[in-house]
Amino acid sequence: MPYEVYKIIHLTGIIMTVVALGGLSMHAILGGQKKENPFRKPAMITHGVGLLFVLVAGFGMLARMGIHWPWPTWIIVKFTIWILFGAAAALVYRKPVLSHGVWWGSVVLVALAATMAIMKPFM
Repeated sequence: MPYEVYKIIHLTGIIMTVVALGGLSMHAILGGQKKENPFRKPAMITHGVGLLFVLVAGFGMLARMGIHWPWPTWIIVKFTIWILFGAAAALVYRKPVLSHGVWWGSVVLVALAATMAIMKPFM
């Protein structure tokens, strides 16, 4: 597949992940419980599929760019961000008090991931 197709899939996955996490966070911020959220299961599926898109397309882009192991530091940072986003959905309902942090932390993590992707520091 062309690099551009991987990029579209990657960005779509990011949007899916952030939208789902935002919805779950908002529900928890407003005092909602896990079992009270009728849209929790579709939101979690969207979150998981989004993470899968990000991972698969990210590795596809790396292959197209000819980047192999050992990864540059900017890729390790992005992979760490991906792990944090994966854990964030579970954290929202297990520790509702952290939902505000997940909300704002998502913004910071997306900005950091974008910086790594665009600037490619430590290359």
